[in-house]
This record gives sequence, C-alpha cells and structure tokens, in this order.
Amino acid sequence: MKKNVLLSAVAIFTLAMTASCGGGNGQAADNATPAEVIEQADTTVEQAVDRFLVDSIANRYGSGKINIPQVKIIDRQQNGDTVKVLGDFWVFNYDIAGDTLKCVSGGHHAGMLIVSNEGGAYRVTGFDPVTDGNTFEPSAKRIFGDKYGRFHAIYSDSDAREALRDSLTAAYVKAHNLPVKCYQDYGWPARPL
Repeated sequence: MKKNVLLSAVAIFTLAMTASCGGGNGQAADNATPAEVIEQADTTVEQAVDRFLVDSIANRYGSGKINIPQVKIIDRQQNGDTVKVLGDFWVFNYDIAGDTLKCVSGGHHAGMLIVSNEGGAYRVTGFDPVTDGNTFEPSAKRIFGDKYGRFHAIYSDSDAREALRDSLTAAYVKAHNLPVKCYQDYGWPARPL
C-alpha cells in the first residue's frame, strides 16, 4: 500500500513538473542554451506522453496560457526501444483570472501512443486514437483489445477522473508556484485545490 501511494505521488510530481516545460507550452524557449535543451529531453515514457499531449494535442483547442495533461495509463507494452502506451488521455488549457484557473478548452483523446527511445530520450512517434461517435466503441475495442474492459471502467468513472484532475491540477499549481486557489470549467462552480 505504501509503495502504491509513493508511486502515485512520484507520478503526480513528474506529471506536474513535466507538463509545461519551457514557459507553459511544453516547448523549449527560443533562447535556451544547448544545455537547457538537453535537460528538457524526455527521459521517461511518461514525460514523452505529457509533452506530446501539450505540444501536439492541447494546441488544437482554443489557446490557454497553462496546459495540463491528464494521463491514465491502462497498459504498457515494450518491444526493444519502442513502447506502446494504451491510455485514457485528457488535456486542459487554462488562463488565470484572479485566484482561479479558468478552463478555456480541452478534451479527451484515448488511444495508443507509440513512444520510441532515441539515444536515451523518449518521444511519441505515433498515435492511434479512439474515434468519436458511433465508431467509438469498435475503435476502442480494436485498440485496447483484451484491456478494453479496464479502459471502459476507467473511462466511465467520472468521479475518479475528477479526483485525478483535482490532484494533478493542485500538484501543477504547487510545482509552478501559481497564485491560484481553485480551477473552474465554464458554467460550473469553481473547484478548490
């Protein structure tokens, strides 16, 4: 039990620390020195997944100054330097208004990410997403295979998803010393951190 709590705390801290490298958008600053760019290389699969969600998914939505990915890994399958990551992935983009993170956009992107180890640094090299609409279930069954039941249970548990969002958002705020006390989705009451 203590090991699971410790692993969860490490995962939350890692997500919070890596969700927004380079000033909030997951990209290296234009004026970064070579040493800073090297330090920003993703040394874990989780960091590569976070960076992909921030750099390649979050920017498809309305802009927000703060991008926080939410990752729930269902399964990992490693074959040499390639890792298939099956997961339930979310991105949330926020602006700060007073003491509140105001969610301006975001969305759900479940599926399989292909993560490759290239010289000690990981990066996402492919994404097979679950599709929307009437093809959602067939595409999810195809992607998750015998892990579909686990995916469906996680995807359907809105209480657990909100609890994870609460903890990841709080960890991000703390790690980045943001002057906020809550976050809020449009049309909903603010949730305290």
